[in-house]
Amino acid sequence: MDSSTVQSLIQRGMPDAKVEVHGPDGVHFEALVVSPAFAGKLPLARHRMVYATLGELMGGAIHALSLRTLTPEEAGPGAGG
Repeated sequence: MDSSTVQSLIQRGMPDAKVEVHGPDGVHFEALVVSPAFAGKLPLARHRMVYATLGELMGGAIHALSLRTLTPEEAGPGAGG
């Protein structure tokens, strides 16, 4: 598993999102996901939306995923889709 694969999976599941993923060791990843779909949602609901794009890989091939989930407004100018 690598960062670009994780990024692609999240992007495929949330096509309106801007996604950045880093994880040099191949099992622990950090992701920034900026999406208008997060508007009005609590952090736990936002994280569940992202986890849903990864399915059974979570806890398996992806051992840990640290998430930062923002709306374009929260991210600021130039950061959102």
